[in-house]
Amino acid sequence: MRDHVEHDPLRTDPAALEDLRRRLRATRWPDAPEDAGWSAGVDVGWLRDLVAYWADGFDWPAREAARNRLPRFRVHLDGLGVHVVHARAVPGAGPALPLLLCHGWPDSGWRYERLVPLLTDPGAHGADPADAFDVVVPDMPGFGFSDTPRGAPLDSVGVAGLWARLMSALGYERFGVSGGDLGSHVARYLALDHADRVVAVHRTDAGLPVWAGDPADLSDAERTWFADVAAWGAAEGAYAAVHRTKPQTVGVGLTDSPAGLAAWVGEKMRAWGGGDEPFTPDDLLTNITGYWLTGTIASSMRMYRANAAIPPAQLARRVEVPSGFTLFGEDILRPPRAWLERTAHVVHVGEPPRGGHFAAFEQPEVYAAELRDLLRPFRVNGVPNV
Repeated sequence: MRDHVEHDPLRTDPAALEDLRRRLRATRWPDAPEDAGWSAGVDVGWLRDLVAYWADGFDWPAREAARNRLPRFRVHLDGLGVHVVHARAVPGAGPALPLLLCHGWPDSGWRYERLVPLLTDPGAHGADPADAFDVVVPDMPGFGFSDTPRGAPLDSVGVAGLWARLMSALGYERFGVSGGDLGSHVARYLALDHADRVVAVHRTDAGLPVWAGDPADLSDAERTWFADVAAWGAAEGAYAAVHRTKPQTVGVGLTDSPAGLAAWVGEKMRAWGGGDEPFTPDDLLTNITGYWLTGTIASSMRMYRANAAIPPAQLARRVEVPSGFTLFGEDILRPPRAWLERTAHVVHVGEPPRGGHFAAFEQPEVYAAELRDLLRPFRVNGVPNV
């Protein structure tokens, strides 16, 4: 089947929302140790409040209508439907540089929706109109509103190849790319395997470190970071171990119970975001409801299992495409400059004090400014030099 593109606004059957509310009201709650708070996982009291609001206060149709203000399409790539926001620069903004934004887990293209208007119409947001972008924000296969592959899940290498194909289908041969979390891996492999098409790559992390050499060859800062990553994994990494090994087991419960889904996703969003309460209940539930309505929590977790099988030689490759990093001050596992230089051709490092793991949603103005600064040299007199 040839690649083709069609409009794809979000549409929810009211019966699906009624079923969701029924399940929420029938939640069977666990007990919790007195004063446990967040020490053993999700705070059950916090979750009870969120579930009650989800059942009787949250207005998904209004959120859906707001999300549909962005231009949404389905791109069919050999029968696999990819849901994508494709927003072109506003008329009069000048020639636009194409920019692909790659999300991670536990989210979807939702991560970047606040960012899109700042990039397509910079002049309306206090920036130079010459910094305009055509923005492409796809949901990865098995995430959000994209199809789930019928066979084995795609790993980050496979998604990078699919996104190269997607950009061709949308008419872009050369482009910039940005990503965080799993999207950072995808952006990295785009730069590695499609270097002739990526003008520059921007990432908000460097992934988990892999080093097969002599530890003595690492800097003190790198060795300290490796130790910090190991300690974080021991304290916080149980979710990833489940995703890598037995995602289907927990996937049964999370696909059947919206309260369970809210616990699994909401706890991570709260823990990884910046500040004490990085998201409003409406923000949390917009992301979580997307997972519920599409039934994609299990398929999204399976990508961890696929990535765990990527050969070590792939993980050791150095990115030679010009690379920029923005290490937000409230994010987890912030790598030292020495590791960035070891693994990539670094041309820009920003370190904003505020912003966590979902910085494009939490601090969109800062994120947009970082992208403009990194990618401006790839324009000549305002025209993309691609």
